[in-house]
Amino acid sequence: MNREGSCIVQRDLTVLLEKNHPGYESARERLAGFAELVKSPAYYHTYRVTPLSLWNAAAAGMSAEDILTELRRLSRWELPGGVDEEVRMWVSRFGSLKLFRAEEPGRLVLECVSGEEGLMARLLKEKSLEPYKLEPAGDYRCFLPQVWRGALKQSLAHLGYPVLDEVGYHHGQSLSMALRDVTGGGKPFALRPYQQAGVEAFAGGGDGGGSGVLVLPCGAGKTVIGLAAMAHFQSETLILTSNVTSVRQWIAEIRDKTTLPEDAVGEYSGEKKQVCPVTVSTYQILTHRAKKEEGFKHMSLFNQRDWGLIIYDEVHLLPAPVFRATADIQATRRLGLTATLVREDGCERDVFSLIGPKRYEIPWKTLEERGFIATVECREVRVSMPDAVRERYIRAEGKEKYRIAAENPRKTEMVRRLVSRHAGRQILIIGQYLNQLREVAETLRVPLITGSMPQQERATWFARFREGNIPVLAVSKVANFAVDLPDASVAIQISGSYGSRQEEAQRLGRILRPKQDGGGAYFYTLVSEETREQDFALRRQLFLIEQGYEYAVTGERGEGA
Repeated sequence: MNREGSCIVQRDLTVLLEKNHPGYESARERLAGFAELVKSPAYYHTYRVTPLSLWNAAAAGMSAEDILTELRRLSRWELPGGVDEEVRMWVSRFGSLKLFRAEEPGRLVLECVSGEEGLMARLLKEKSLEPYKLEPAGDYRCFLPQVWRGALKQSLAHLGYPVLDEVGYHHGQSLSMALRDVTGGGKPFALRPYQQAGVEAFAGGGDGGGSGVLVLPCGAGKTVIGLAAMAHFQSETLILTSNVTSVRQWIAEIRDKTTLPEDAVGEYSGEKKQVCPVTVSTYQILTHRAKKEEGFKHMSLFNQRDWGLIIYDEVHLLPAPVFRATADIQATRRLGLTATLVREDGCERDVFSLIGPKRYEIPWKTLEERGFIATVECREVRVSMPDAVRERYIRAEGKEKYRIAAENPRKTEMVRRLVSRHAGRQILIIGQYLNQLREVAETLRVPLITGSMPQQERATWFARFREGNIPVLAVSKVANFAVDLPDASVAIQISGSYGSRQEEAQRLGRILRPKQDGGGAYFYTLVSEETREQDFALRRQLFLIEQGYEYAVTGERGEGA
């Protein structure tokens, strides 16, 4: 027995971490390297070691022995039988298959470098691989047309065999640019150490660098890392992001912090169709089609110039049609930027195989300790329901039950009290349901921004909030992603998309930028007590708890619950 062990490792590769153990913080940081948090009840947090978490660990340089050593160090008891073998098996599969160019133009070689007996023969019999026209070339090799490079990698990852792609990348059309030492606004500018580390991790060495995902919190300057990657590769770049507001923020950053001339940067959106050496677009325009049976006409943007780099901002939002297009452009370098690799649709393996593995991640709390992002106090406030609403809730079923709890009318009064408590600060009220948001906005007499508001009007309200002309702003889901509101220091979440971990992280991200006065920030989640909303709130909080944030639970009067 290891008396210092804070964890119980189970045969199914779940790990129970004792919350009140003295070694909890250290164990949490170590587990983050090769496991993911799946439950966070009061006394034991449950982590799971998955094939994908092990492949990302292997891509970051961890060996099976490194991972097993950590598990033995953390475990209170000896590792159960089978854990050792399973960890070694999944880690060994990373890089067991390699893809490289054949001598014959237009063809690739898939090689089993692990020497696993019979593996290639089994793969050649797989029905899901039949479309890729694999031609056997001995016991450990096969040939395939180059056009199937991405699709094959995607399919093999789903079969449990991630491919190490050594085919390399083409440079694309050259584009001369540099980062400024002084911004267009006259401020000194240089990469922060972790931003430089992220660029180096992505760029790698020789032909090896150029595909993968960098994971950093909102407010950490992921856009700046994208600009530095552009400057590193000196090639024309396509940037895809989540909304038009973000498109314009990218363009403003490019003009402020790089030497690119204004006419070298274009916006490709519903309003403008500029295709320039650097083009910034949205996932929505690429996947837009007038009728369901029609094709995605704007997907041709991937081929309109000889891009040397494609940047996927908010890569966790990548829609399925863009995955398919990405499978066809594996010769182009691909950079994914995100605050969280969590996807609610379970497509993390597709990000891994088509964009690339996680190349760099820095814990949110580490950046908080260094002063690069704001200190945040997270609170879950449980609100009672009126008797009549409680009756409706009891009789309801399914999604209606959740919505009744989420739209609890007593939340409006709690919002008013919290706004009063933080008077003088810039406050965001964020919600899922428009009727609820309208009621809150009307009661508090504050502006409301929704997806139906014209882009220019939306930009005007955001600008007025940034300038401090309005202290409180109510926003729908449009503010979940890539909205730069640096002085927002209080976020009040009144409802959300069920148990979405990525949404929770993005909403917290709205208040993470360091404040001019050096103060901290507050993140409130209002939850109807004794309802399904409490269960969903626990799931929403998982990613942030994994990052080291703690949620204090209070009742309506502020007492601990």
